[in-house]
Amino acid sequence: MNGIGLEVIIKSLRHEKVTELLTPVIFGSAKVMAYHKNIIDKGFQFNSIDRLDQVHPDRVNVYNCFREKLDIELGKPTPESGRFAFASLQAATEALASGEIDALVTAPINKAAMQAADFPFPGHTEYLTDKLRAVESLMFMVSDELRVGLVTNHLPVSQVAAQVTKKAILHKLKLMETSLRMDFGIERPLIAVLALNPHAGDGGLIGQEDDRIVRPAVIEAKKAGTMAFGPFPADGFFGSGEFAKYDGILAMYHDQGLIPFKALSFGKGVNFTAGLRGVRTSPDHGTAYDLAGRNQAEHRSFQEALFLAKDIARRRKVYLEEHENPLRITPKKLERETDEEE
Repeated sequence: MNGIGLEVIIKSLRHEKVTELLTPVIFGSAKVMAYHKNIIDKGFQFNSIDRLDQVHPDRVNVYNCFREKLDIELGKPTPESGRFAFASLQAATEALASGEIDALVTAPINKAAMQAADFPFPGHTEYLTDKLRAVESLMFMVSDELRVGLVTNHLPVSQVAAQVTKKAILHKLKLMETSLRMDFGIERPLIAVLALNPHAGDGGLIGQEDDRIVRPAVIEAKKAGTMAFGPFPADGFFGSGEFAKYDGILAMYHDQGLIPFKALSFGKGVNFTAGLRGVRTSPDHGTAYDLAGRNQAEHRSFQEALFLAKDIARRRKVYLEEHENPLRITPKKLERETDEEE
């Protein structure tokens, strides 16, 4: 409530055509929404509700997760703002898990404020993976030109190499391939896998992981029918424009994937969590406290996230009606597949 989240939400939803395409439900507080709309757009109208069966299909709805008075301090991460965000996220996630909503679009959170509110996860992705009982998920950055997934998410660089295993790469490749088919309608997706080390290890001179772990994982995936290629040195792969030939790109760690993605797609990219039984997207930016309350925040990324969520939900519904549900994977089944791979 102290950042730009509600500003980009209001700007994305204030056009009349939006409610012709979907039914927005904002999980939060009508009081907080009123405060922000008076800064952004006093003419913005919404329907305040206390139960989801009160949702009006032709209006913007604000579902009250709580009604107590809140101290809004624009531009500041506070424990109260973290508590508000956590409560909103909990309510929305429960609605997604129960099927009361078709998709969830999360606004940016401040991790320090969330931690102060006893949020025990590094970010949205890990929280939703846990609460939706997924064995694993894939952080998938998506734009019209580029789709980049990650083997490791929010980890210190010092811990990345230990987490890049053959098993992890194979699981993420399978999640990416399934998502590209089910969520993006690509029948035979081509997937590029990036190397962990500079120059793909340069024959072992700059690390052994690419020869010992990454390349064998790519070969194994290809034998299983996944159209995977690599490992490619990340710098030349993006610098040469090679990325444009592939439907998906699997990066080994956060900045390896997100730096080129944001350089090429910032402001129009979307963070999509693949592998969940519910659809979740978010914009590719943070809380931007320096812009809070100034009515200067760009809302295009949130709007892209909103419409991507709608499209994926619709596409996935059709796919699941025609195929056996690929997200119905039990931990025992995953363990069995892992043992076979090893």
